[in-house]
Amino acid sequence: MLGGKNLAFLCVGVGVKLLLWPAYHSTDFEVHRNWLAITSSLPLSKWYFEDGSEWTLDYPPFFAWFEWVLSLAARWWDPRIVQLDNLGYAASSCVEFQRLTVIVSEVVLFAALGRFVRASGGTRQSKIAAALTFLSAGFLFVDHVHFQYNGFLFGILVYSLAFAMEGHDLLAGTTFAVLLCFKHIFMYIAPAYFIYLAINYCTILRSHRRSQVGGCALDIGASAWRLAKLGTAVVVVFAVAFGPFAAKGQLPQLASRLFPFKRGLCHAYWAPNFWALYVFADRLLILASRFMPALGLASADLSGMAASTRGLVGDTSFAVLPDIPPIATFIATLLAQIPAYVVLIRKGSKKRRGPQRLIQSVVLCAYASYMFGWHVHEKAILLILVPLGLLTVAPTQRTLRMFAVLSTAGYYSLFPLLFGAQELLIKAAVLLIWVLCALALLKSDRGVSAWSCLLRAERLYVLGHIPLFVATELLPGYAFGRLQFLPLALVSVYTAFGVTYSWLGLVYEFALHHSHSTHKRH
Repeated sequence: MLGGKNLAFLCVGVGVKLLLWPAYHSTDFEVHRNWLAITSSLPLSKWYFEDGSEWTLDYPPFFAWFEWVLSLAARWWDPRIVQLDNLGYAASSCVEFQRLTVIVSEVVLFAALGRFVRASGGTRQSKIAAALTFLSAGFLFVDHVHFQYNGFLFGILVYSLAFAMEGHDLLAGTTFAVLLCFKHIFMYIAPAYFIYLAINYCTILRSHRRSQVGGCALDIGASAWRLAKLGTAVVVVFAVAFGPFAAKGQLPQLASRLFPFKRGLCHAYWAPNFWALYVFADRLLILASRFMPALGLASADLSGMAASTRGLVGDTSFAVLPDIPPIATFIATLLAQIPAYVVLIRKGSKKRRGPQRLIQSVVLCAYASYMFGWHVHEKAILLILVPLGLLTVAPTQRTLRMFAVLSTAGYYSLFPLLFGAQELLIKAAVLLIWVLCALALLKSDRGVSAWSCLLRAERLYVLGHIPLFVATELLPGYAFGRLQFLPLALVSVYTAFGVTYSWLGLVYEFALHHSHSTHKRH
C-alpha cells in the first residue's frame, strides 16, 4: 500500500515535474505525437509502413501498443493530437497531454522502486537510493524537458531486478523479455540476463549422499524442465509482441525500422565515450599538423568532416586516424563485455552468484555498449546509471566513488540537450541539488559519505564541471569564433574522461577485485 510518507514524496516529485511543463521540448515530442496518430488512425498492418512524416515508428510492438492506449485518451483530450496529417502540432492542449502522460507513466517506476526498497530490507540507504533514482537529473532532463518515456521503461527494468532480488528468477526473466518488446536498446544488457538465468535458474545441482562435502551433480531432468519453462515464457512474450506482424509477413519491415545502420559512428553531439576521445584525438592531430609539419600529417584528408565538427547528423570521417567500421565497434563491445560475464561465472556458491552480481553484470554490459557501441546517444547513459544507482544501498567505497564521478559527468553530459536560455538555470539548479544530495546522503558500507570517499583528484574532477559550465554555457558564442562546435566538444571530451575513468574503476571492482579477494580467502 502507498503509505503517507511515500504519497508525500510522490506528490513532491509530481510537483517538481509539473513546474517543468513550460520548458523547451525536443523533436521527440513530435515523434511521439506522430506515433499517437499512427496507432490511432491506421490499422495494425500499416503501423510500421507509414512514412508520411520523417518520424516513423521505430520502437518494438509493445511500445506501439502503449502509444495506442495513450491515443485513446488523446482522442478524448484533443482529437487534433491524433490526426495523421497534423504534423508539428504543439498546441497547449497537446503539450499538456503529452507532459501528463510522462508523469502518469512514471508511476511504474515509483512502484518498482518501492518493490526494490522492500527487497533490500527497507533500509534507510535503499530509500535514499530509490529517491535519488526517481528524482534523478537524468529523468528530469530527458523525460520532463527534452521529452521521452524513460522513467516508464526503466520502471520495468527495476521490477525485473527486484524480482531477481526476491528469488523470482522466472518472473525476472519474463519481465525482461517484456521490456525488450518495449524498447530494444535493452538488448545490450541481455547477455547478463542470459548467463544469470542459465546459472541461477536453469542449473539445478543435487548433492550426492555418499560424496564428500561439496560433491554435487547436475540434475538434468530438473534443469531441462526449468529451461523449458523459461524458454516457453520468453517465446510466448515475443509471440504476443511480434506474432501479428509475423503472420502478415512484416518482420523484415520491422527489422529495417528497429535496426537502421545508415548512421555514423558518433551522434551529432558526441556521447562521452571512447569514440568521442578518438574523434577528439584525430582533431588534435590535425591541429598539430598545422604547427608541426615534421609530423608528416600535412596530406590529411579534411573532406567529409563537417558532420562531426559542426554538430550535424551524418557519417563520422577521420583525417588522420583510421575510419571505424560498424564491425569494429561490435567486436570492441563484445570484448568489453567480457568482465560482465566474469562477474557471473567466477567461482562461488550459487548464492554468491546472486542478484547483486546480476546488477553488476547489467551495469558492465551497458557500460561496454555505451563506451564502444555504434552511434551511441548521450541519453543511453541512463542504462548505466539507473542499475548502478541500485548498487548504492551498501556499496564499497570504490563503487560509491565511481558512482559519484559517473553520475556527475553523465548527467552533465546531458546539458546540450537543453540548449535554450530559459533552461539554463533549470539544468544548473537541478544537477547541483541532485549532486549535493547524492554526495551527502549516500554512504559506503563503512558509513562514509560519498564526498568523503572521493580521492583528491576525483574531487577536483567533480568540481571541474563548474568552470566547464562557465566556459560552455555562460561565454557568448562569438568568443569561440568559427569554432562554434567547440563548447559541445569540450563538454563531450571532459565528461568522457570521467565516464572512462569510472568504467575502468567498476571493471576492477566488480570483475577483478572480488576475484582476488575470493582467492585470498581460499
